[in-house]
Amino acid sequence: MDRRAIVAGAGVGGLSSALALSQASFRVTIYEQTKSLKEFGAGIQLTPNATRVLSRLGLLERVSRVATRPLGVQVLRGRDDAVLARMPLDDAERRWGAQYLTLHRADLQASLADAVSCDPNIDLVLDAGVTGVRQGGDQVSIIINGNESALDSADLLVGADGLRSTVRESLGWGEAAAAAFTGRVAYRATVNSLLLEPRWSRPEITLRLSPNAHLVHYPLRGGSIVNIVAVVQSETSRSLNDPLWDGGAYLPVLERAFAQWAAPTRKLIAGMGWRAWPLYGRPPIRTFHYGRIALVGDAAHPMVPFLAQGAAQAIEDAGAIGASLSNGKDIPSGLSDYSRSRVGRATRIQIEAQRQGRIYHLSGPMRLARDAALRLLGETGLIARYDWLYGA
Repeated sequence: MDRRAIVAGAGVGGLSSALALSQASFRVTIYEQTKSLKEFGAGIQLTPNATRVLSRLGLLERVSRVATRPLGVQVLRGRDDAVLARMPLDDAERRWGAQYLTLHRADLQASLADAVSCDPNIDLVLDAGVTGVRQGGDQVSIIINGNESALDSADLLVGADGLRSTVRESLGWGEAAAAAFTGRVAYRATVNSLLLEPRWSRPEITLRLSPNAHLVHYPLRGGSIVNIVAVVQSETSRSLNDPLWDGGAYLPVLERAFAQWAAPTRKLIAGMGWRAWPLYGRPPIRTFHYGRIALVGDAAHPMVPFLAQGAAQAIEDAGAIGASLSNGKDIPSGLSDYSRSRVGRATRIQIEAQRQGRIYHLSGPMRLARDAALRLLGETGLIARYDWLYGA
């Protein structure tokens, strides 16, 4: 094992990529800018296209221990909780060949980090951000924490360093494809299920739709807590680094957005300890690699969460990059294969997720048409609409 890779970032994409590269006979060092991998984020959905990759990497059993298997997805009308559609998920393995899971992002990251700690071919270095990149010949070098004398070099660099990726910027996709506010803010909360009515903690994913807003909730950690996300349209994003950017300061925004919703939902919204996350995006790019550098996850294709594919696509990237570099394949040509296999699909998902968000927030006659179409689709029609995504 004489090939070495550096991975920038220890999120879902970075940890998964390191494990996939280890299986492809690389020694791997992960550099993470934070001082510890603390609990962060909220609930996420791992759709079958992602759990299939985790299974292939030998990680699914570990992740499943901290996950929940929802029985279905139900779509309700926000103002009166009328059922518009339901998609069963208990047949996911037969239809799509893999499980559908929900779990806390921190639990997924911890499971992957535990797998990394058990892998003798991977080192994780904390409090070490990648702040510069140099590529030349058959090596890639990185600058750590802005210290020009703190360099490390390897045969391959994977940029898994998120929306504002230093590695991505080194490839020339900085200002030309800068992160832009999408006009939506996600308010997230987790709450003890004992404090809620039983219907809020059923083992299923519930989506409520209304003009200019929607709400999603599902149970986590064996049903002990419920993850709730309220997405509203907004004209301002504030700063991601602004300490005042929290749900409590902007509760009136939520109350206005959900003023016409069913009374139990309004009551729930008023009682939550919300945290607000402005949603940012970047336009698709034509390639996810250059020479010996590759991008994965949000560094390659940040996407709005309306198809629940952020973590799933990062995991798909990891599986693809490992497969493309297996059997000692030349690194530049292997990364070229990786990029070709991923760009078209990831770009489609970026675009479809944006479209899904617009559909969720329709108003007037278009909203009525959407509701009627959902009812006409029925379970069979709704499931079929996701075959391209979950079955790939």
